[in-house]
Amino acid sequence: MSEIWLRRALPYVESRLLKLKEMFNSKFGSVPKFYVRAPGRVNIIGEHIDYCGYSVLPMAVEQDMLIAVEPVKTHVLQLANTNPLYPDFSTSANNIQIDKTKPLWHNYFLCGFKGIQEHFGLSDLTGMNCLVDGNIPPSSGLSSSSALVCCAGLVTLTVLGMNLSKVELAEICTKSEHYIGTEGGGMDQSISFLAEEGTAKLIEFSPLRATDVKLPSGAVFVIANSCVEMNKAATSHFNIRVMECRLAAKLLAKHKCLPWEEVLRLEEICRCLGISLQELKTQILSPNTQDVLTFKLYQRAKHVYSEAARVLQFKKICEEAPDNTVQLLGELMNQSHMSCRDMYECSCPELDQLVDICRKFGAQGSRLTGAGWGGCTVSIVPADKLSSFLANVHEAYYQRSNRSLVPEKQSLFATKPGGGALVFLEA
Repeated sequence: MSEIWLRRALPYVESRLLKLKEMFNSKFGSVPKFYVRAPGRVNIIGEHIDYCGYSVLPMAVEQDMLIAVEPVKTHVLQLANTNPLYPDFSTSANNIQIDKTKPLWHNYFLCGFKGIQEHFGLSDLTGMNCLVDGNIPPSSGLSSSSALVCCAGLVTLTVLGMNLSKVELAEICTKSEHYIGTEGGGMDQSISFLAEEGTAKLIEFSPLRATDVKLPSGAVFVIANSCVEMNKAATSHFNIRVMECRLAAKLLAKHKCLPWEEVLRLEEICRCLGISLQELKTQILSPNTQDVLTFKLYQRAKHVYSEAARVLQFKKICEEAPDNTVQLLGELMNQSHMSCRDMYECSCPELDQLVDICRKFGAQGSRLTGAGWGGCTVSIVPADKLSSFLANVHEAYYQRSNRSLVPEKQSLFATKPGGGALVFLEA
C-alpha cells in the first residue's frame, strides 16, 4: 500500500476507532488489521453540473465513513454496520450482484469492491470481514453514499496490496457508483480522495484535477439539515435531470440554431436528432427514465451554463479577495439556489424555507447543497455573527417545527475544509 494513504489516527476519529475495534471484536471474534476513512463533502457552489463535465467547488467535511477490516482466507465478504437500522450482509467475493432496484446500504460497498475487482481483472478474491461506521447524516446531500463507495474501494485496494493514485481511484469509484443505477458525475468521489485540510477545491474533469481555493477568513460555512431525506438512487428525479442535460447537449451539437421550446416531447427530440424512439431509449436514456414523456431541456441547460459560470466567478473572487468578498460570494450562492429552485426544479418547500431563514438571520448567501429535493443547505456567514446565527436558525427552523428531535450535531453546524481518504493501521 502506497504511503500516500497511510496516516496515524486523527484526533477526532481516535475514540471512534477504539469503539469500532471493540465492536468488531464482539461481532467477528477477532481484531481488525486496518481501518479506512473516507469523508463526506459539502458542495459550496456548482450543483448538478459535474455530470455535464463542468467544474465544481466542494470541500470535504469532518463527518465520514469508517470501516474496520480483517482479510480472511475464505472467499466470503461479510459486512456489518454499527447502525442497527442497517442489517448484516454476506456474499461470495467472486460473485458480486448489485440490485439497482433497491438502494440498500451494502450495495454501495459492493460498488467500490466491484470497481477495484474489475479494474484489475481479478477473478479469485480473498474474503474479508468489515464493520462500517458512519456519522454523515444519511440522504442529506452530504455524500454519505459516495463516501461509502470510496471507502470500500480503498479497503479493497488495501486488502489486495495494489497501488493506485488518488486520481485513478477517484475515477474508478465514480464509474463504479453507476452500478447502483444513478448516473452521477465525479465530484463526490473526487473530493473524498483529493481533499486537503484547510482548503476547498476546484474540481475539473477530463482530465481530473483539483486546485486549491482559499476561502475567506472572515466568514464560515454553515450546514443546515432540512430533515427531509432524499436518496437520489430511490427515485428517477436525479437521472431525469441527467438525461435532460444529455439530450440538450446532443441537440445543441446537432443544431446550432435550435429553436428552443420550454418542453420537448419524445417524438420531437427523436425528429431533431434523426433517431428512432427505440434508439433514444436504448442508446441514450437510462432504464428509469425510459417512461418519461417530456423533457425540459431549455430550463436545465440554462441552469447548467449559468451555474458553471458562477463556479469560476466564485473562485476568481476568492483569489482576488476584494473588501466585499463575503458579500459577493453570498450573492453567487443566492443566485445558485434560485437557479436550482426555478430552472432545475430540484429544491423543495423545506429547503426554500430554510434558505430564507438563514438569510434572515445573517447569512450573506444560502443555497441547497447536494442533489436537492431534501437534504441540506450551505450558508456563508460572517464569523462575528456565527453564534447568533446558529441560535436564531435553530429556534426558527428546528424548535418551532419540532425538528429539534434530530440530533443537533447533524442538523446545524459550522464546518471547515477537511482532509481526504486515509488508511489507519491501528486504532
